[in-house]
Amino acid sequence: MYSYVARQAILNVEEEIVGYELLFRDGVENAFPDICPDQATSQILTSNHLTKGLESITDGKCTYINFFDDTLINRFPTSLDPKNVVIEILESVEISEELLDACRALKKQGYRLALDDHNFDPVWDIFLPYIDTIKVDVRQFNILQISKYVRRIAGFGVKLLAEKVETREEFEQLKTLGFQYYQGYFFARPEVLKSKQIKANKLNLLQLISQASRKDMDIDKVSQILAQDVALSYKLLRFINSAGFNSSQKITSLKHAIVYMGEAEVKKFISLLALANLSGGKPDEIMVLSLARARFCSHIAQARGDDENPPMAFLVGMLSLVDALLDETMDTLATKLPVADEIKQGLIDQKGVLGLYLKLALNYEKAQWDEAETLSMAIRVPINDIHEFYQESLAWADKIRNGERS
Repeated sequence: MYSYVARQAILNVEEEIVGYELLFRDGVENAFPDICPDQATSQILTSNHLTKGLESITDGKCTYINFFDDTLINRFPTSLDPKNVVIEILESVEISEELLDACRALKKQGYRLALDDHNFDPVWDIFLPYIDTIKVDVRQFNILQISKYVRRIAGFGVKLLAEKVETREEFEQLKTLGFQYYQGYFFARPEVLKSKQIKANKLNLLQLISQASRKDMDIDKVSQILAQDVALSYKLLRFINSAGFNSSQKITSLKHAIVYMGEAEVKKFISLLALANLSGGKPDEIMVLSLARARFCSHIAQARGDDENPPMAFLVGMLSLVDALLDETMDTLATKLPVADEIKQGLIDQKGVLGLYLKLALNYEKAQWDEAETLSMAIRVPINDIHEFYQESLAWADKIRNGERS
């Protein structure tokens, strides 16, 4: 399964690329599909930010993303790092006090805001104290209209970005009016990028939506649902690893992640996934193997009486194949997750106690019986028990594949 996104360069007066605007696409054709703006934005976030990260698409440069009123009012941008993103407010949004409050709050949190395709309507003036950039479609207005508007808003200190610049003459003319940034076919056409995605199980997503709709969400039930879906678990951890959370907090289990986030943020995360309309049939073999490893590592930890390790062991197994799912090295992916150092060590080097559990799972998968017996002696769990754990874990993963619930 793949996702597609187009990026169009944004340049300064020296014609240097300073950022990219991300545009949703549903295939290699460079055209915007017929879906609602909120869904398009959510697809960009779930398919890119919550997998490899926006920085991998924009080469570490500033990211410009369109947001419609619902996603703004529900504070979806707060899953992004304010240092690396500009929130574009679409010109077609409905002006409201709620929207103004959302912009005020986002600005207070350090986010930069832009008015996209601004139509010069004075009704937007109340937003200008919170706006950093105004994007002007230079095909929509003549140079005199643009010049008059630039003079009118001169006191607000906003930066100007010219969209749809097509000729050198337009570029030079707009520079004299004080435009700092430029975007258009004269510089670069949108470039479609393709990336591999982790598929989420539709039934799991529907159950999460059901939980999010309750007044009092069942944390145990939510963590149980997440524990049966590697895609959702991975995206949850990526969601946590954002500017809105304390980066020093090291997650040790899915329940820990949910409690740490708080009910409001968990519901926001679920809403984001729901709006993006994540779909997909049964998990593929890599996902089933991830689930089996997670269950197996958890069994081993419990058998050894590790009070804290059962949930951490589960995460090690669950995340052990995300490199294969995303075609990226484990070293790179592990640095993007706010998990405990023991989990990272187990995933990257298969070292430490958690690494031994994972290595034992790999021994069973490869039928390396001598190595498995040596490890069983090292961790002091009888080989017969380990064999039963492995068989039960495979059966459990198959139940999940077939839509059953443990």
